[in-house]
Amino acid sequence: MKKILVPTDFSEVANNAFVHALELASKVDAELLLLHTYELPIVDNQFFPENYQTIFDSLEMAQFEKFKELVPKLHSIAEERKLQHIKFSHIIMDGDLVYNIKECISKEGIDMVVMGTSGATGWKEVFIGTNTGEVISSVNVPVLCIPAVADFNYIKNIGFTTRFREKDKAALTKTIEIAKLTYSKVKCLYVQTDSSDVVDDKITYWEEEFKNDPIQFFVIPNDDVTTTILDFITNQEIDVLAMVRHKRNFFVNLFETSLAEKMSYNSEIPILVLHE
Repeated sequence: MKKILVPTDFSEVANNAFVHALELASKVDAELLLLHTYELPIVDNQFFPENYQTIFDSLEMAQFEKFKELVPKLHSIAEERKLQHIKFSHIIMDGDLVYNIKECISKEGIDMVVMGTSGATGWKEVFIGTNTGEVISSVNVPVLCIPAVADFNYIKNIGFTTRFREKDKAALTKTIEIAKLTYSKVKCLYVQTDSSDVVDDKITYWEEEFKNDPIQFFVIPNDDVTTTILDFITNQEIDVLAMVRHKRNFFVNLFETSLAEKMSYNSEIPILVLHE
């Protein structure tokens, strides 16, 4: 992992994500690229034929001045955390946020996106109808989502949820790579419901395949998947929860039902979303 993209609007939520990205970059020896985007308003130039360009030039200049004014604050944050040695550069782009993120990933060789979530718990925002959710569904690199209330903690345990499908292995391997870079352990959870069709031999096969990696497997019988995941986070002291992005309906059902009332005590957990 050499290059991490951090979208920012210089809000407290974004600055908090920047802190997490800084600390991660320090652990894995990566550099950061900070992306600030803005959208120019749609103006019908038939009503402003003479000063059309002037309007846009002034708006762009205002964005640039704001950018130039706020960037030193990020350098101050790095200095306060004694991480001023971390290399980070800046880019400012007009246009749609998700499109610009995809452009940066493609052109800059980005390995991961770290961005803040500002929803009530941060979790629902990751998967349903927000900028963060749109980014996750549109990019092909891991996205680390940082809830607004998540203070930085050194990563010791990364949770990973699986159904022991072959296409989960690539994401699990990526999670293990991150665990090795951060000197942490992966705790892999399978919630075994009454309708589960995973046989014991498959679980044993996975345990054998990954026996030399820093990973521990947990199989917990329970039909309440959401509660089991939340209890697992608490009981196993999970610092980051890694999940494979399946079909959107799975997340809607999981995070829109009982999660809202149960998530308040776990809202500070960042989520690492990987792709199949």
